[in-house]
Amino acid sequence: MAKTVTLKISGAELTASEGTTILDLARDNGFFIPTLCHFKGLSAVGACRLCLVEIRGVPRLLAACATRVAEGMDISIDSSRLTKYRQMIVELLLAERNHVCAVCVANGHCELQSLAQRLGVTHTRYPYRYPRFKFDASHPRFNYDPNRCILCTRCLRACEEVEGARTWNVMGRGINSRLGCDLDQPWGRALSCTSCGKCVQVCPTGALSEKGCAVGERTVRQNVLPFLNMMRHSGR
Repeated sequence: MAKTVTLKISGAELTASEGTTILDLARDNGFFIPTLCHFKGLSAVGACRLCLVEIRGVPRLLAACATRVAEGMDISIDSSRLTKYRQMIVELLLAERNHVCAVCVANGHCELQSLAQRLGVTHTRYPYRYPRFKFDASHPRFNYDPNRCILCTRCLRACEEVEGARTWNVMGRGINSRLGCDLDQPWGRALSCTSCGKCVQVCPTGALSEKGCAVGERTVRQNVLPFLNMMRHSGR
């Protein structure tokens, strides 16, 4: 039986089973911690750094999605310091690629867009890079626009951990990193792809989209991967 620990989040005293992440505990108790790379049912990678929190006595900020609770923790999740960091990260994401909401298939259903609104990000202080990555419409059912990708790796993890296909991977270095299929093949020629659509379902922006799907029809089902994992482990 898992040991129970007692800790505080924003002054509220809570109990949790040892091994629970700070993010899961916060969400289970109604606290908001922003994140873009985290998705229920996938492994935690701490890639976006939006879920950073302050822990009393710890000199550095820690990612809530990958940090386990411990006895006596005193956690701050919404300080002015954290808000500034989160705003800066969102601004950098918006400046790095081409996120023009008015002409995006995910407009109104985009997690980056929603998070920018919630954090009060109305503009960016950084110069836009305006990348010109090649749009990939080679797949018969889906589109991939690397110009809108934030490299959260949700699609990569869904493909590997749930579908088991391992079609996607990150290619390149630094600012020029992008997703690639089967050693940089066009998506439509990727032999490992099963056309399951799980990668499209977990994409937080308009980088992966379904052909013929209107803006108002795009929804992300947050519980689809935990359900699939449950069914797989039950042997059905």
